Amino acid sequence: MDDSGCVLSNEQRNEPAELSQHFVESTDPPLLPLPLEKRPRTTLENPLSSHMQFFQHLLELKKWTESSSLKVYLTHFEKDSSTVSDSVSQLLDALITFYRNPKLPFSSFWTEAVGTLARLASDFNLSNHIFKRCSKKLEEFEKTLLQAILENNSINRFQVQRYVSQSLVTLGSCSLLRKSIISLLLSEVNSFVDDLGAIDQDQGIYDVTRYENIFSLFWILEQVLQQAPQGDRTAHMDHSIPEMQTFLQKHDEVIFRLSDAFPLFAFYLWRLGVLLNSAEMETVKNESLP
Repeated sequence: MDDSGCVLSNEQRNEPAELSQHFVESTDPPLLPLPLEKRPRTTLENPLSSHMQFFQHLLELKKWTESSSLKVYLTHFEKDSSTVSDSVSQLLDALITFYRNPKLPFSSFWTEAVGTLARLASDFNLSNHIFKRCSKKLEEFEKTLLQAILENNSINRFQVQRYVSQSLVTLGSCSLLRKSIISLLLSEVNSFVDDLGAIDQDQGIYDVTRYENIFSLFWILEQVLQQAPQGDRTAHMDHSIPEMQTFLQKHDEVIFRLSDAFPLFAFYLWRLGVLLNSAEMETVKNESLP
């Protein structure tokens, strides 16, 4: 909006949420039959074109997620899914670029883009056609979101982290992405637990910023574990995840060892352990039912 070149007075300026909604409603393109024309990727020399293509891909994908006709086209004409995958891939490129250095004010367009990707991935038929072509880029996006939380050392970083954390929760609500999100977050938690244990044993100095940022990961994990996954409602927690097994195996020992020096951290570890064990018991219970 700031790149438009137009100067708006305070009286003329709309609230971001209202402007976002008006933009989506007034510019939704009509749903066209596939295949759609593939557009060339933009370069850094033309940032305005890059922004416009981001909106174009977002609006197209948003429209497709709200229509049942896309599923029909992809089911009968699998070759056409490459055009949709191309839009997903280019949308991921834009998201990765932004989340490498997210700044306030945080436009609702970014959260809408993440939500649109999650809705696409939640549909098994669509995700089977679309995301198998850009799984590596999706994995890169998940890691970019994680690093945006962990590597932010700004004094006023917590508001940005709240938005980024919610994006990870949105992705983790999808059954297709749930396992990879949990695995990624638990891997970082396990690594920090090992580092903190070594520092406590040697009476060393720990990174306060990293310590504070890790609590965002606890919050994300709690949110993901407490909500039912979208898409495959029968999906249960996969306890074969190595990172989960590692966490649970040393859970009690770590809490006992760190509770004196880091009581708040140990408390959050305990909360996370309760959720993981509860999910495991629920899975066993459901598998035993006829």
